Amino acid sequence: MNTQTLAPSKTALPPGPAGLGFDRLRALSRDYLGSLRQWHAQHGDVVRQRFVNLVDYSFVHPDHIRELLVASHDQMIRWERGIEIFASAHGRSVLVAEGAPWKRQRQMLQPGFAPKRVESFVPLMAEAAAQGLDRWQGQTVVNFEAEMTQITMEVILRSLFSRSDEAQGRATAAAVHDLSVEAMKEFYWPVSAPLWAPWKARKRRALRQLKGLIDGEIRQRLDDPSPREDLLGMMLAARDPQGQGFDATGLRDECMTTFLAGHETTAAGLTWWGWCMASHPAEQRRVADEVREVLGDRLPTASDLPRLPRLALSFKESLRLYPPAAGLLSRRTTAPLEVAGYTLPVGSMVRITPALTHRDPRWFLDPEAFRPERFDPAAGHPEIPRGAWLPFGAGPRVCLGSHFALTEMSLVAALLLQRYVLEALPGQPAPRPRLDITLRPDVPLQLSLKRR
Repeated sequence: MNTQTLAPSKTALPPGPAGLGFDRLRALSRDYLGSLRQWHAQHGDVVRQRFVNLVDYSFVHPDHIRELLVASHDQMIRWERGIEIFASAHGRSVLVAEGAPWKRQRQMLQPGFAPKRVESFVPLMAEAAAQGLDRWQGQTVVNFEAEMTQITMEVILRSLFSRSDEAQGRATAAAVHDLSVEAMKEFYWPVSAPLWAPWKARKRRALRQLKGLIDGEIRQRLDDPSPREDLLGMMLAARDPQGQGFDATGLRDECMTTFLAGHETTAAGLTWWGWCMASHPAEQRRVADEVREVLGDRLPTASDLPRLPRLALSFKESLRLYPPAAGLLSRRTTAPLEVAGYTLPVGSMVRITPALTHRDPRWFLDPEAFRPERFDPAAGHPEIPRGAWLPFGAGPRVCLGSHFALTEMSLVAALLLQRYVLEALPGQPAPRPRLDITLRPDVPLQLSLKRR
C-alpha cells in the first residue's frame, strides 16, 4: 500500500479516482473490500472520490482513524441513508440514535454490559453452548456457519429473555440473514421503495419474523412482571438521570438491536475462528492443549477465561483477519475537520474500513498469515499502534457489547475444542469473505469433525 509521506497543503485535495462514480458504485456493490483495497493501493492512506452528489473520504491509517473516531467524534454523525436503512429494523435504538438521545440510551444500557454483569451470564452461556454442541453427536461434517449461528442465537435468547426455542431460532436465523443481504443492497440506492413493493417480499418476511419474536417476548414479560436477571429485566429497570425509563417503543428497539447485534457478529467471529483453527492444525492443537489443561472435561467458568491466553490470542488474530464489522457505517461531517493535513468540508462522507487497516504490512508483519503470537508482547512482534486493530470500532461509539461477545466466543470455542478436532474438507479452498453488513464466507462453511 502506498503512503503519503509529504504533509499536504490544507487547501489541497487528497488523491482519488475522477468522475461521478457510477462505475465505482457498481464495483463496491460487487466487491466492497476488494474495490477499496485497490483504490487505497493506488492513491494512498486518504482517498477522495465523488459518488454522484456525495464527496467521500476513505481513511486506513490508524492515526487518522483515531483522529476521526475519538478526537472528532462530536463533529460527525452517521450517514443518514445508512441510518434510514438500519432504522427499518432497529427503530431509534442506541445503534441508530445520535446526540443527546444516544447518550441517554447508552448510559441506561451500559450497566447491563459491564464486565461484572457479563460474568453473571457465563453459566447460562456455557450451558447453552454445551447443549448446542451435544447436537453434533454422530456427525462427521457440519455446516459450521449455520451451527455457530444457532448456538449464538440460543445464547442471546437466553441472555435477553431467559428462554430459547430451537425451531424458532432457526427460522429467526434465516430472517436475520435475509435482512442483512437486503440491507446491503439498499445502500447502493438513494431511496428505498415502500415495504409493500412486490420486490420487498423477502425483507417483509424477515421483519415480520423478527418483530413477532421481540414483540411476543416483551408482551409475555409485561404480563408476568416478576423480576428476572436477564437483559430484558435490566432494560425494564433502567432509568436515566431524570428517573425515566424506556417507553414501549424504545424497549422494543433496544431489544431488537441487542438481539441482532448479540448473535450475528458473534456467529461470524466464531465461523472465521473455526476456519482459522481447521486450516492451522498445529495452532489448534496448542489451543486445545491449553483448554484441556485448564478445564479438563468440566464446563468453563468466568474465572477460567483469563487462564486461556492462547485461546484469546487466536481470537485476536482471527478478528484481525476477518473482522465481522469489516466496514464501519460511514459518517458525515457536521463541521469542517482537519485530518491528515486536509480540510474536510461540512457534509463530507467519512469511510473507515477495519478490514483494510488490519492487513496493512506497516502494522502487521506478514499480514495475510494467521499468527496469533503477534499479539503477545513477549513474542517480539513490533508494537501494534492504537487504531490498527479495531474489530469493535473505537471512540465513544465502540461496540457496547464487545466484552459480552468476546466472553461468549471464548466459552463456545473452549467447549468445542474440549470435544472436537476441526478439519477442513479435503480439497476445500479457503472461503472468500463476503460483506453483507457482517463479514461472512461467500458459501456456507463446511468443516469436518473428529471426536477427541
